[in-house]
Amino acid sequence: MLGPVILAASRSDKMRRFVSAAPGTKQVVARFIAGETVEQVIPIVKETVAKGLEVTLDVVGEDITTREQAYAARDAYMELIEYLEDLGLGTKAEMSVKLSMFGQALEGGHELALANIRPVVEAAASIGTTVTLDAEDHTTLDSMFAIHEELRKDYPQTGCVIQAYLFRTEDDARRLAAAGSRVRIVKGAYKEPATVAYQDKAEIDKAYVRILKILMEGEGYPMIGSHDPRLIAVTQELARRAGRKLDEYEFQMLYGIRSDEHVRLAAEGHRMRVYTAYGTDWYGYFMRRLAEKPANLLFFVRSMITKG
Repeated sequence: MLGPVILAASRSDKMRRFVSAAPGTKQVVARFIAGETVEQVIPIVKETVAKGLEVTLDVVGEDITTREQAYAARDAYMELIEYLEDLGLGTKAEMSVKLSMFGQALEGGHELALANIRPVVEAAASIGTTVTLDAEDHTTLDSMFAIHEELRKDYPQTGCVIQAYLFRTEDDARRLAAAGSRVRIVKGAYKEPATVAYQDKAEIDKAYVRILKILMEGEGYPMIGSHDPRLIAVTQELARRAGRKLDEYEFQMLYGIRSDEHVRLAAEGHRMRVYTAYGTDWYGYFMRRLAEKPANLLFFVRSMITKG
């Protein structure tokens, strides 16, 4: 019941100010956000890779209102790519982007987002890595998938994300599970109406398994975004049935959540990628992390009380 309330709060400027000023916020945010600058996050990337893990990097901040902010987002990713190239980390670190941050919601936003993301994808390819387009709320998905399809004409390794709680996703998965595709499946972390998305957790889990089966039986490369032990076990079984080798799919988990499991899966020979977010505009990302798991919210509240 708390999840939808927290997701609604993620769009509230009043709540943004309150949470940002709360005494315990900085401590809890540091659990999920690796730093505010690229200089701060690079050592964490190096440490993660040294453990036998891989990373996907997300510069947080999708709520933009001007073209100048969209250009700044593009430039932030270009700067990140320069750092990865200098350190020789391109093959171990990819990037995740939200097209809203590249101007998708602005006037002429589809064309603007495509124009802004293309040089980032091109630069990523030049250092041996790639970009995955994150899924946002359902109203943005047709644009996201169209941009994904356009980018893949020149950069077929470009990935995308699908969300299990949406009714449309099984059809999207069938279309995307083709040779050469890279598809991350997640449960979904936006407040969506009952007309387009499952609301019950059990139904979402069932949909996740159905979609995962489609991806595993397809010809693409599935990326399993989940911390749920049951879904991890299901993934391993479906991969076995599909005859997939350990390097023919990967697990992805969030920085700061179940870190021991990251290392365990990698030690078993699985590809394990840590979704690592950084940046100053952390509020929306942070609130979705709280909404996904009640334990995260309890941790935040205890920290506020302790520090207050």
